[in-house]
Amino acid sequence: MSGDAAIRVSDLTKTYGDLHAVDGIDLTVERGQCVALLGPNGAGKTTTTEILEGYRQRDSGFVEVLGMDPAKAGRRWRSWIGIVLQSDGDLGELTVRESLRQFAGYYPNSRPVDEVLDQVGLVEKADARGRNLSGGQRRRLDVGLGIIGRPELLFLDEPTTGFDPEARRGFWALIESLKAEGTTILLTTHYLEEAEALADMVGVITRGRMVAFDPPGVLGGRHTGVARVSWTEDSATRTEETESPTSLIGELATRLGGEVPNLTVTRPTLEDTYLSLVDDSRNEEQA
Repeated sequence: MSGDAAIRVSDLTKTYGDLHAVDGIDLTVERGQCVALLGPNGAGKTTTTEILEGYRQRDSGFVEVLGMDPAKAGRRWRSWIGIVLQSDGDLGELTVRESLRQFAGYYPNSRPVDEVLDQVGLVEKADARGRNLSGGQRRRLDVGLGIIGRPELLFLDEPTTGFDPEARRGFWALIESLKAEGTTILLTTHYLEEAEALADMVGVITRGRMVAFDPPGVLGGRHTGVARVSWTEDSATRTEETESPTSLIGELATRLGGEVPNLTVTRPTLEDTYLSLVDDSRNEEQA
């Protein structure tokens, strides 16, 4: 594992009675990367993340986050990280601006409140009380509270729940800007398109184990999986599945005299690959 990694985890375990919530996970997140953790509910994603954040004790294994053991780290270390939980405590009586100003005071080098309001799209709601925000607007405030301290490492747990498609795209642009600044991001999400759009690496956790960890384009061998090739020939749509699409396209081009009409090549999607990995893990458990 790289000495410059923001997160280093080896053989991490956490049990609750007979339940192995985390069962030997290894994970390395390099500085400046965005890593997405995928998995069904109860897979171990939240438990793993809470251990990395220092909120939950592990049973065994090695964990280092920004050069320190989260179980022993103090207030200075906490000023280096930002956290967006699935749900935060109630700030209903404070305005959006007051909430951001309060959290800004917890950090030595916080972002300007007005800058964060603009980044999360809440300028027009700056003077609205938290209890009067919609679900999506409250989620934007949660993100603002997570980034106002200029964290070196940002934990995002289902950050775009409740966002409409336009707001979700705006959030993606914010994450890209944070990555450009060098922020390391650990993201848990159920939105597969979000992981594909944002993540440098994707980890799939199921039954407390990391069953795959790769760039999204090659996760689970999807780049070498069976491809579906479609084209038009003799006024009819033809489709063929093949592990060698380039060879098939060459044959078609020769047969059809150059251009292949309405040619499309489709590889397995990230969702296809994810579901296959989860199913394979379940079948192995039952075998």
